[in-house]
Amino acid sequence: MLRLFTLLLGASLIACGGCASYKLGPTNGLTAGEKALQIHPFSNQTLEPRLGDALTTALRHETQRDATFRLATQGDGDIIVTGTLTGFERHELSFVPKDVLTVSDFRITATAQVTAREIRTGKVILDRTVKGSTLVRVGSDLTSAERQAFPLLAEDLAKNVISLLADGSW
Repeated sequence: MLRLFTLLLGASLIACGGCASYKLGPTNGLTAGEKALQIHPFSNQTLEPRLGDALTTALRHETQRDATFRLATQGDGDIIVTGTLTGFERHELSFVPKDVLTVSDFRITATAQVTAREIRTGKVILDRTVKGSTLVRVGSDLTSAERQAFPLLAEDLAKNVISLLADGSW
């Protein structure tokens, strides 16, 4: 009996030893929900209409989904997130067989200059260029296909922004 107990104890210590580097919750040293993000609408300097609105909405949803920060809706935030969409690009990925001029798949990429600042101190927490991308399958209408992909593009960009804020060492 003692031998079985020792064997089980040893196996559990070995199994738990590999989990020492895994951390549950925010990795920046804060308690989940301790700080609140106030997200201002992003301005759009690209030629793609409504992309700024899609990004602002995606940032708010990602903040709630990630739960590292609370979403401040009444101006009671600890951190203000602002930004400008500065770029929108299409990259051809694949072409129609036997026609090297007709694209069948694009990767669209959006670039934003994102700034996060503490409200009380004015300290800049994040000030960098962030990119997000998604794939677009071109059907008969490229414009409609891109418009349908905008929420996915904005979601990827928002995940990258919130990840930088959540994992930051500020």
